[in-house]
Amino acid sequence: MKTENHTLLINDKDSISSVWLYPDSYQSAIIIAHGAGNGMNSAFISYLHETIAEQNILSIKFNFPYMEQEKKAPNRPAVLEATWQKMIEAVLEKTNLSSEQIFLSGKSMGGRYASMIAAKQQYAGVILFGYPLHAPGKSLTPRIEHFSSIQCPSLFFQGTRDSLCQLDKLQESLKELAQPSKLLIIEGGDHSFKTLKRLNRTEESVWQEIVQATTAWIHGN
Repeated sequence: MKTENHTLLINDKDSISSVWLYPDSYQSAIIIAHGAGNGMNSAFISYLHETIAEQNILSIKFNFPYMEQEKKAPNRPAVLEATWQKMIEAVLEKTNLSSEQIFLSGKSMGGRYASMIAAKQQYAGVILFGYPLHAPGKSLTPRIEHFSSIQCPSLFFQGTRDSLCQLDKLQESLKELAQPSKLLIIEGGDHSFKTLKRLNRTEESVWQEIVQATTAWIHGN
């Protein structure tokens, strides 16, 4: 396994860090974006990054500019989207892969913007780890205006206790997708996939389940 660290310039004032894990051989890549409150070095993102790479998939994680600058508030949407585009361009430039061999993924906010990018161009697939379907207490205004334009298969992981995603609303919303979708439900999981104590599940066992399903889905698409 080879590790590379790359700094990418996003615009005149913003640059970001990214970490690339190269398996000895790979036929596809996954780009992993963090959620609003934690950067690319969070335990969950790092676990995804490292364990997915072990399955012969080029794995890349990155920070959005605000996280790189240690700010709390996310960048405006245009900057978040531009960051995603720069990451994709970098993968195309540094590998022999095409866009149809690249999987876009992310936790919460990072996944939401991954899905918005996937609505603009063809990629191998989009993987959402806790999609923020709606703001807390605002389930009547789901963030699905772009779903019908997503041009690739999608894989969703959602906890049954996720305050940002009512499962029945998500299952109804998936009907808007033009391409095949798969929903994996984490029983008792909240937005961070932490489960109820009575279920007697370790955090790592949940993460292992997520990675196993993710890598199987990637290899199958």
